[in-house]
Amino acid sequence: MPESSTMHFGSPPKKQRRRNQGLKKIVPLTHGHFVVELDVPSQLVLTEKGTQESMSCRYTGVTCDPDDFESKKYFLRQNIGGRETELAVGITMYNEDEVLFCRTLYGVMRNIKELCARKSSRTWGPDAWKKVVVIIVADGRKSIHPRVLDCLAALGVYQPGRHMNNAILGEEVTAHLFEYTTTMALDPALHFQLMMPTQIIFCLKEKNQKKINSHRWFFNAFGKLLQPNVCVLLDVGTRPGPKSLYRLWKTFDLNSNVGGACGEVAAYKGLRWTSLLNPLVAAQNFEYKMSNILDKPLESMFGYITVLPGAFSAYRYIALQNDKLGRGPLASYFKGEVAGLGVQNGIFTSNMYLAEDRILCFELIAKKGHNWVLRYVKGAVGETDVPHALPEFISQRRRWLNGSLFASVYAIAHVNQILQSDHTTGRKVVLVFESFYNLLNLIFQWFSIGNYYLFFVILTSSVEDPSFGMPAIKYVNGMVQYFFAAAIAACFLFSMGNKPRASLWKYKSAAIFFALLSCYLIACGIVCAVRVAQSPNSGLYGKMILSVISTYGLWVAASILAFDPAHLVTSGLPYLLFSPSYIIILNTYAFSNLDDISWGTKQQGVVDNDLGVVSAQRLRKDVVEVELPTETQDVDSQYLEALENLRTRKPVDRPPIDLQAEQIQVAKDYYANIRTNVLLAWVISNGLLVVGILSRGNASSTFNGSDAGATTRTYMTCILVFVAITSAVRFMGSTMYLVVRIFTG
Repeated sequence: MPESSTMHFGSPPKKQRRRNQGLKKIVPLTHGHFVVELDVPSQLVLTEKGTQESMSCRYTGVTCDPDDFESKKYFLRQNIGGRETELAVGITMYNEDEVLFCRTLYGVMRNIKELCARKSSRTWGPDAWKKVVVIIVADGRKSIHPRVLDCLAALGVYQPGRHMNNAILGEEVTAHLFEYTTTMALDPALHFQLMMPTQIIFCLKEKNQKKINSHRWFFNAFGKLLQPNVCVLLDVGTRPGPKSLYRLWKTFDLNSNVGGACGEVAAYKGLRWTSLLNPLVAAQNFEYKMSNILDKPLESMFGYITVLPGAFSAYRYIALQNDKLGRGPLASYFKGEVAGLGVQNGIFTSNMYLAEDRILCFELIAKKGHNWVLRYVKGAVGETDVPHALPEFISQRRRWLNGSLFASVYAIAHVNQILQSDHTTGRKVVLVFESFYNLLNLIFQWFSIGNYYLFFVILTSSVEDPSFGMPAIKYVNGMVQYFFAAAIAACFLFSMGNKPRASLWKYKSAAIFFALLSCYLIACGIVCAVRVAQSPNSGLYGKMILSVISTYGLWVAASILAFDPAHLVTSGLPYLLFSPSYIIILNTYAFSNLDDISWGTKQQGVVDNDLGVVSAQRLRKDVVEVELPTETQDVDSQYLEALENLRTRKPVDRPPIDLQAEQIQVAKDYYANIRTNVLLAWVISNGLLVVGILSRGNASSTFNGSDAGATTRTYMTCILVFVAITSAVRFMGSTMYLVVRIFTG
């Protein structure tokens, strides 16, 4: 009889899962809740052996709303040990991959290590890790990236198994809660690093309910039990720099009236800044830098920062609390999560809460009977991952622009709330002035597309004057200006009917075309400036020079004073080329999609039953019967599988996008009607501005001093003076911040 062949053809056989992961066990309920201690894998490196928080992972199946977490008698390990929490770090995530996740968590753990290394602090020291709790909230069990779960499993924080169920005692599970104190970290390259112990709470929400719901778990569920002094908010993908958490915390420690603070949100530039080779990343890097150098310091001096970025910000927990009637910053903040918001409050409120962090900032400084202020902390840096592709960038800015527009209108309309606060008279005057300043900028932003088109037509038409000696240029200008108008019209058509992801080349072609027009505009501007300089009696020359110096010159001066001028060289040109795309493409897409109030996520309303249920035992109602691992090999096999997935970077099959669910919108017809009305108002107002200026004179005569160009000269003078004044205000605020920082640290 021939010997049977052992040869195998094709792909290697997959690892066979253990069929019997455990045996049924009787588990007593804790205050009526399912809580179980899970032994950690034997291969997990432990530096704090002998303590329960390092030897076992505590799992809790939560069956209530986050607002009821405390009243339902849930509790955390910190409550058992009586530990006081000085700093709570909230990390929110959706479907980000393992590299972005490890970048954030590793940065946080390095900051905790630095807190433990401090020797002269009354708060921090060798046991500082006991005062810091890291809370990771994942938005949806089926949305989280599988490799992220492998990372958490490798750290001992997460264990899959039959202890996770869809329902417990007939109640739907809303979140799976894991608590563990780990001493290991995974760096962005997925290499293990030994760290100080880190208390981690991992909240895996059963459903995808948006980021604001994750913040409700952080503040209203865990915050009530931990009662931290300072809360830090981070998005996965944002890496806090060295000593960033300490510097944020120190701002609250030194100033008792600081209710919120933020650090510098910087674009992640990649290894050796290679990401700056992407012009879109470079443009965003420049934008972020100038905002951190000019805008945030100015607002910090006022005491009211219009937006503390949710990706990297901090709040004093007691400052956020509501009053006895349930009114306050957190109550206003979480209105954005109310189901059916569009039907009840309309498109204004729905879009306003796309930028709910702006509402939180305003409600905080305008809190009745208090005098909280907001501060910018220059030394605290958080690097965040920015969009690398145009579709992702446009979709992100759509939400930012629409949310900030309506949130700014809300803050300006409710400026009287500031007068009811407990701020000093001087502070109230400053805050009201800031509101007026923001109103002027809001109006300027509304007319930005009209102003840009007018400047383009005036500067390009001016070189047609016979004094320039370029008679054929008028034919070039005619063609270019018509193409410019056609491109703007095309952007409206793209925005109304095409999503950026499905129309990549349409938007990319428009961005390239506008970049070329930007080069042409800069060239014409230089020619006009030289021509005006040769006219000794031209008053416009001084205004042009003043405007150029107050914009570009102050960029350079402020960057040098801040000892941070590198972005001027590495990212200045891409930003100038992308400027028209910022003004035209982003604004057009945002206004054309006012009826889209989505965050790019969708709530899953169907109750899953893929995990099973936990039922009470027949004879006793205070115990449940559940299947748990009985052998060390069962736990170890899951742990080794997670390590193998991370080592091989096992690819993940992403589920197809549910297009039908993405298209469902509440009150769709109503939203579309309001969107059309606002869009018409924006287009008509900008159109009237363009027609009103260009129809009253000859744009080509703007720089020759004749009466035919009086209207366009007056218009340019007003715009240039406005730009000069606002730039000067920003520069003075930035300089004052640097001076104050020298004395206060």
